Formats: sequence, structure tokens, C-alpha cells
Amino acid sequence: MIRCAGKSVLHKTSKNILKIIPSSIPKACNNHIINSHVSQRFYNSTRHLFDEMPQRAQRLYTNFFDVLNLVECCKMRPNLQSVVNVHALALKAGVLAHLPASTSLVMAYSRGGDYASSVAVFGEICCKDVVVWNAMITSAVNNGLVRDAVCVFVQMLQDGIKFDSLTLVIVVSAVSRTTIRLACLELIHSLGVKNSLLSDCDLRNALINSYAKRGDLGSSERMFRETEMKNKISWNSLISGCLSNDRLDKSLWYFKKMVSCGTEVDNVSLSCAISASTSLLDLSNGKVVHGFAIKLGYNETAHVSVLNSLVSLYSKCGDVDAAETVFKRIYVKDLVSWNTMINGFSSNGMILEAFDLLRQMQLTGSILPDAVTILSLLSLCADSMLLIEGKTLHGFVIRSFSRFNRSCVLVMNSLMNMYSKCNQMEKAETLFTSTQDIDLISWNTMISGYAQNGNSRFAQLLFKKLMHRCLKCTLSTVLAVLSSCNSPEFLRFGESVHSWQLKLGFSNNILSINSLICMYTSCGDLKASYALLQSVSTVADTACWNAMITGCTQNGYYSESLETFKLMRRESDTKHDFVTLVNVISACGNLDLVFHGRLVHGFAHKTLVDKDVRVMNALITMYGRFGDVDSAMLVFDLCSNPNLCSWNCIISALSQNKKAKTVLQLFQNLDFKPDEITNSTILSACTQLGSIRHGKQVHGHVLRSNFHENCFIVAALIDMYSNCGRLDISICLFNSSSEKNIASWNSMISAYGFKILQPYV
Repeated sequence: MIRCAGKSVLHKTSKNILKIIPSSIPKACNNHIINSHVSQRFYNSTRHLFDEMPQRAQRLYTNFFDVLNLVECCKMRPNLQSVVNVHALALKAGVLAHLPASTSLVMAYSRGGDYASSVAVFGEICCKDVVVWNAMITSAVNNGLVRDAVCVFVQMLQDGIKFDSLTLVIVVSAVSRTTIRLACLELIHSLGVKNSLLSDCDLRNALINSYAKRGDLGSSERMFRETEMKNKISWNSLISGCLSNDRLDKSLWYFKKMVSCGTEVDNVSLSCAISASTSLLDLSNGKVVHGFAIKLGYNETAHVSVLNSLVSLYSKCGDVDAAETVFKRIYVKDLVSWNTMINGFSSNGMILEAFDLLRQMQLTGSILPDAVTILSLLSLCADSMLLIEGKTLHGFVIRSFSRFNRSCVLVMNSLMNMYSKCNQMEKAETLFTSTQDIDLISWNTMISGYAQNGNSRFAQLLFKKLMHRCLKCTLSTVLAVLSSCNSPEFLRFGESVHSWQLKLGFSNNILSINSLICMYTSCGDLKASYALLQSVSTVADTACWNAMITGCTQNGYYSESLETFKLMRRESDTKHDFVTLVNVISACGNLDLVFHGRLVHGFAHKTLVDKDVRVMNALITMYGRFGDVDSAMLVFDLCSNPNLCSWNCIISALSQNKKAKTVLQLFQNLDFKPDEITNSTILSACTQLGSIRHGKQVHGHVLRSNFHENCFIVAALIDMYSNCGRLDISICLFNSSSEKNIASWNSMISAYGFKILQPYV
């Protein structure tokens, strides 16, 4: 009676598990689906536990031992053809009657990739014990068939087979890597409680790890607290679980607790602690962990995962020199080491260093760039508009297409983004139309690319085409297409996107609202912008107010920008930032409001925002427009870390106020490589002075820097030479210019006009 009652309970539990399992679970990409630091120990142990049960011993004949050894060898080093041959030999010798031999054959077929034969051998075993069932569950998991693994476990329950803690460890670890609902894990947990199996430390560790991976950090912590004998794996499971659930502070807290409890720290613990410090951008804490790792002996010759984490920490915290030092000391670098350092250079804008490292990586020959390497460098090319380097990477991708086949869409999307940011939309469009498996990111990239390059109609047509295909759109799609509505003629389309956005449920998203505010302001409908801002006034953050102020400033509504700033200070508790003040200062400069501009400067100084280099640049420009050169120079001198934009602002301010000699003196002390704006401003100063000698020197620099095709620099050169009496050179420059804009034509007309009027002057 007791046995029957137990069996009915198991039947009931198994039915509940089957109800919870979804009808389809995607197969894992890796054959060894259970490969985490926690569960690996459990699975490695299955190789031995299948053969360690004394009750499975049977009477053997001596001539069986050779065949048994072959079966064992096939299990350890699986080769499908060898397994088939040994299977046939085992059938001849009658070895399959020996239960451990049949179990080994099940495992051998599984590891050889022939799961169907593994199932067939399992079905032929008459008296199955728990070890055979565990082997079959493991086989299903190793072949990425997690649903089959759970179904085998359910069948085991229905057949009344008494499972052990290892069975639950395998099932729990498998479930944690799938999309099966949390209730399934809780049911397996309850089975462990009912059968008094939770005394097994491995099972507890598996549950700690699985709950954390399923996002139930509370249950994971509760299981950890209830574990009396906590070992290294228990701590690591919880530390990594907190990290994966973005509880970075908790992850570091448990790491410190682990150290204070005297538990042995390993490379997993250290890597998690360093990763948490990296995500928090806490360099000081990361350095403490680094010092602790050195003390424990995690040096250059071992534990590459720890050293890779350190490279990431230092590079993301801006200390690239320290990152490079750690990288150079890694004795055996893996692909992650190279990718982490290349990404570190890329994220810190170190273009030459990133490409030099890629070259070194290729010269080693042992490790070749993968999709992560290419994506990192393409992102750098896109942000820095490095078209030639981007084309080189494109050529490398084409030559090595077979290696990027699995990540083809990701790489193609990144190439589209690079070409669109380098104003090469035709090439981006070619990639878009020629890529077979385009996804929503591809569509979003192209829509955004057209909008950024001023092709608003193309962006909107592509959006309509996307909607016609009934593809599910995201917030990124909305933000991309709204940026194309940048003039009154696109107001109606913007309104239709707004209504469509409301239907999709993005109405409460702050990013979406900010984008709509910018769209309505750009289209000239300020009433709609203010109405949107009022609708979210209770939850409006700095970004919302900035969207309104920035939109007004950029579209010439300077008075409205100042009024919005006053409203923000009067009716909102939201704090301003550098974006707010940069736009308000710009509005004061454009309206020539000297008194208000000085008030805003004082307000920036009082709130300590004036130390920001972007605010200082805006103040220099504002004082230049006021004609107050002394104040502009004072702000520039107070700037502790001026960038190229700071130099351009002060040179432009001086040039606008006819201080050409001072401009040339400043240019001689320039700490940066001049760009197009610098060169055109200096040429303007040379024009004011009528100094052809200095103008020719700047012209030579323009040619060396490959800026001679820039329309605005050509116009500045035409002005300079004509003003210095060399109309012939101006005419040559105009005729040789491949692309003429209105500035070039105006400069040439002005040059001819100046020549005609010269006799009368």
C-alpha cells in the first residue's frame, strides 16, 4: 500500500512537471549544455559514478574483460565508427548483459553525437537502475535536447524508479539553461525536499545557481543561507548570480564576506569581483581586488580569465596604460585577451593603437580575429568616420566569410552603420539589399542612416515598407524614424508615427516622449511640444526639459528656449546639467543678451557646472558674439583641459572680432592637430591681414592634411588669395574644385567683384 501511494504521488508530480514544460525549447548551441563552473563538477563526476555502485556487479567471464575495456575506451574517447564496431563486438561477446557496459555504451553514443543510437541502446536494457537513467538524462542534455532530458526524468518518476541527488543535479542544471518556467524548477526543488536529498551539497549548489540564473535571486540567497556547509562553489554560485542579475553591490559584498570567512578564493570569484567593479566603474575597488589576486599568486602565467577581467577593468575605467601593462604580461593570450584589449583601445578613442594591435594579432598566426574583433573595430570606424579603415575591414570580412558565417547579420549590420555614418548610404543600401537574413536591427540601421544623412523621405519610405511587411517594431524603430521628421513639411507624418506609437504602448517611455518633443519642435509645432512636456511634468527628468530647450535652441526659437529654462527652474525640482546650460548660453549669444548671458555664467559658476569643458566652449562662443574678447580669453585661460573645440571657439571668437594677429599667435601654440574648422578660421584671419605668406603656409598644411576637397576650406582659400591680389590662384582653385557649394560660388563672385572695383578704390 505504501509503495502504491508513493507511486501515485510521483505520477502526480510528473504530470505537473509536464504541464509546466513549454511545447518547444530551443536547442542549445553547445553540445555540452551544462558547462558552467558550478555544474561542470557534477557532470564530470558522472563519468565515474556510473561505475562505482557495488550492487551492480555481476558474474563475469574472463574473456569479457577485453571487450569491457574497449567499451570503456569508447566512452572516454568517443568516435562514432569505433563505437559502432565495439557495439557489434559487445553483442557477439554478450557483454551488454553487464549493466555498467550498457551504461557506458549509452554514454559513448551520446558523446559521439548519435543520440538516436543512445536512445535505442537505452530501450534495450531490461533492468534499468538509477545510474542508467542518469546516463540517459545526461545524454539528452549533452546533445542539447533539454526537453527530452526532462521527459526522461518524468518517465523515470512514472515508472517508480527511485532517483538520487545526482539525478536532480543533472535536471536542475539542465533546466537553468532553458526558458522553462520557474515553477518547474520549484517542483524539482520540492522533490528534493520530499526525498530528503537536500543534504547533498552539490544539489544545493545547483539550486543556488539555477535560481539565480532564472532571475529569482531571493530564492537563491535563501537556499545559500540554509546551506550549513558552504564550499567554494556555493559562494561562487551566489556571487556570479548577483552579477548576472545586475546586483553588483551584492556581488562585491558576498565576495568580501567569502574572503572574511576564510573560504578559498579561485579564478571564478576574482573574475566576478573584478567584473562587478568594472560595471560600477569603481577603479579603486578593482585595484584592491587586483592586489588581492597578486597576493594569492594569480600572476601572468596562469588564470587568463582573471587577467582578461583586469584588462577590461582598467580600459573601461580609462586607465589604458595599466590595461596594456596587464595585457603584455599575459603569458598565453587567448582570443578574449586580444578582443578585450582591442575593445579597450577602441572605447578610449585610440585608433592607431587598436589597429596596430589587430596587426600584431594577425602576425601571431595562432589566433585569428573573430566577429567580436571586427564589430569592435567597425564601431570605432563608425564613430570616428574612418571610411578607408572601414573598407579594409569590409574586405577582410569578405575574404574570411566562412569564419563569420554564423555572425553574418551582426557584422553586416555593423558595416551598414559604419557606411551610413561615413555618408556612404549607397554602399549601406547595397549591403542591405544583398544580405539574405536581414533582421529588425538591419531595418533600424538603414532608417536611422537615411535620417542622419538628410534623406528624410527615404527613411520614411523604408519605414512604411517595414510596416507593410508586418514586422514587429521596437522603440529603436520609433526613435530612428522620428529623427527624420525635422521640418514642417514632415509634421503630418510625425503625427501619424505618434498615433502609431500610442497604439504600440510606448506612450509612457521617457525616451519616446523626448523624441516626440524634439520632432514637434523641429516641425515648428511648439504647442504640441509644450503639451507633451506638461503631460509628463510629474515624472519629467532633466532629459525631458533638455529635449525642449535643445529643440528650441537648435531650431532658432531662442526666446522660447530661455522661457523653458525659467519654467524649469520655477516649476520643477529637476536639476540642470551641462546640456541645459550649453543651450541656454547659446540662446543668450544668438539674441545678443549680454546681461542675461553674464547671469547664466554666474549661475553656472555657482552650481559648479562651469568647469565642464563643453560649458566653457559655449561661454567662449557667447562672449565672442558679444564682442567681449577679454572675457572670452579669460574663460579660455581658466579652462584646465581645453580640447580642439576650445581652441576653435577662441580662434573663431578672435577672428570674428578682427583680432587676426592674436589668432595667428594662438595658432602657433595649438596643442592639437588642426581640423577643417581650424584651417578655415585661420585662413579667414590671413584674409583680414592680407598676409599671403601665412596663407600659403596654411594652404600647404591643408594639402598635407587632405582637407583641400572640403568646400568651405576651398571657399576660404579663394577669399584669401583674391584678397591678397592673386585672383589667378583663386580661379584655379575654383575650377579644380570637384564639389562646389554656395560658399564657393559666393567667394568666387566676391573675388571677381573685388577685382572689378579695385581701379575705383
